[in-house]
Amino acid sequence: MLWGFRRREIKLFNAITEWLKGGHTQQQLVLMLSVVVGVCTGLTAFVLKWIIRQIQLLLTSSFQEHEANWLYLVYPAVGILITMLFVKYVVRGDISHGVTKILYAMSRGRSRIKSHNRWSSIIASAITIGFGGSVGAEAPIVLTGSAWGSEFGKRFHLPPKTMMLLVGCGAAGAIAGVFKAPIAGVMFVIEVLMLELNMASLLPLLTTSITSVCVSYALYGTSPQFDFNLTKEFSIDIIPACIVLGIFCGLLSLYFTRTMNWLEGIFGRLNNPIYKFLMGATVLSTLIFFFPAMYGEGYEVINQLINEASALEITSHSLFYGDETNMLLYLGLVMVFKVFATSATNGGGGCGGTFAPSLFLGCIAGFVFAHIWDMTLGLHYGSSCFVSAKNCGLYGMAGLMSGVMHAPMTGIFLIAELTGGYKLFVPLMIVSAISFLVINMFEPHSIYAMRLARRGDLITHDKDKAILTVLSLESLVERDYKTVTPDMDLRQLTTVISKSHRNLFPVVSNSGVFLGVVSLDTVRNVMFRSELYHNYKVSSFMKEPPALLSINDTLKTVTKKFEDTGAWNLPIVGEGKRYVGFVSRSGLFNSYRQTLKEFSQE
Repeated sequence: MLWGFRRREIKLFNAITEWLKGGHTQQQLVLMLSVVVGVCTGLTAFVLKWIIRQIQLLLTSSFQEHEANWLYLVYPAVGILITMLFVKYVVRGDISHGVTKILYAMSRGRSRIKSHNRWSSIIASAITIGFGGSVGAEAPIVLTGSAWGSEFGKRFHLPPKTMMLLVGCGAAGAIAGVFKAPIAGVMFVIEVLMLELNMASLLPLLTTSITSVCVSYALYGTSPQFDFNLTKEFSIDIIPACIVLGIFCGLLSLYFTRTMNWLEGIFGRLNNPIYKFLMGATVLSTLIFFFPAMYGEGYEVINQLINEASALEITSHSLFYGDETNMLLYLGLVMVFKVFATSATNGGGGCGGTFAPSLFLGCIAGFVFAHIWDMTLGLHYGSSCFVSAKNCGLYGMAGLMSGVMHAPMTGIFLIAELTGGYKLFVPLMIVSAISFLVINMFEPHSIYAMRLARRGDLITHDKDKAILTVLSLESLVERDYKTVTPDMDLRQLTTVISKSHRNLFPVVSNSGVFLGVVSLDTVRNVMFRSELYHNYKVSSFMKEPPALLSINDTLKTVTKKFEDTGAWNLPIVGEGKRYVGFVSRSGLFNSYRQTLKEFSQE
């Protein structure tokens, strides 16, 4: 069945390709492709959400609200196990950390994303989340959308910068389609994927986002994803509460980010996948048994909190089923342990992202904060200091997204578009901005970008750094240098020199290991004295280069070595110090200028 689907997909893809290849300019082609990518991402979002919903209904529709359900100990473990087997035996590759993979592809891989990501992330995340995995579907959808953009870019042999734009279009369409939030989709690409924005890129991003949203409207309807009725509008009296909530969201974002990195390190040190599964499944199932709100994405809980559901509804299926005191304790513990459930899901072998957990955690944080604020300052200073718990739930969602993802504009517009709460722009902006400022004092990069930042693979809005990141070291290697071995005599060396147009000669062993370099200047005085040909060996003239480059070095590292040494040419080696070629300062400079020109074009 899978093979038949694959054949139909290839046939449809070829037909679309042939239709688009008609005599169009590249700008026209990109705009048409952005529409096609928008349709693909909109359909992808619908399919994934539908599959997740059907699995959850099948598994949990018979659960009793007033009692704990023992199957919560079973379902999440089964979901992780099925996902792990699917990835190992069907995908046969790593599909975790979807947004980080996109960032890496844009930074180092020339925006080429593996084709299987168009379907593998959907299946894996649907199984994981449907069975209760405490993660979000947005990162897999974003990876899928970007994979569609990459696939069209590869099919039409588009240049790297245009490929990068189409990958960004896929990501924007994914966010726009799944949340019905076109502006948030564009903001996500700018803030999280850090795509350079100009007039040439803005129109395709908007086109993809709008197309994807229209597909979602056709399939879901035009109503916002979350039902929300504004009962208390913004007033200047609640600004102090917004400031404090912003600080709280920033600190909670820091806790979420640091704890997740710590837990990922623990799972990373477990080499045996069975141990990872047992540990992840045990932690996840136990947490979901005690806190069913962590089951799946958590959007049902968000809907309850922003629509003033009763404490009985919020604590249903749990051991905390009861009054408001139990509810606040329950939500407080969920706020603390949610990061453990999310990390256990992915660390144990599941597939999902941190987008939904950030929204979930933010909504709970805002809701709990509002109740504590009202029970303390509100009661002390009077009704003018009271805040709306459901409004604070929205502020918290924007604040956590701003902190965890370092994306304040995405948080502001996403929450406004998700709920239709456009009248709350001012408090959303206050909480988001303060949360971002707080976490930025401790963590300069988002949870997606910090892994790449540590390795120097992160593309940024700084054009100079972005260009050095995008440039490929492999493309700068000059391989036309004549190699010599250390046991060659001067006569043989002179013969090699006569056939070369270079003045440097890498010395390598018989097995290809780099040993040093011989400069023409060091040989010039004796190379024409034939009586000395058998008196000197290459090893007599060999010297260590000023610095040695590795094929895995970033361009930032290469540039620094050129600056530190003042050299014009540096040798580059691969694994086992095997000689690869040379990189020249002039070649690096020319490539930099060309890439800068491409970046600057409108």
